Amino acid sequence: MTIIFFLIGCSILLALVFLGAFFWAQKSGQNDDLYTPSVRILLDDDEKTNGNKTKSDEGHLFE
Repeated sequence: MTIIFFLIGCSILLALVFLGAFFWAQKSGQNDDLYTPSVRILLDDDEKTNGNKTKSDEGHLFE
């Protein structure tokens, strides 16, 4: 029967840790921009230019 009180205490402590992490994330702006990360995958990757040759982020050379 003693273990149930230990587990209740552990669960309350864990809940408080997650609540603190949630408030920290809200205060630091983790959830301010929910739209941009969802459309970032749809945008083209930037290409790096080196003279006449163009190198993509994946390392392929294009002329």
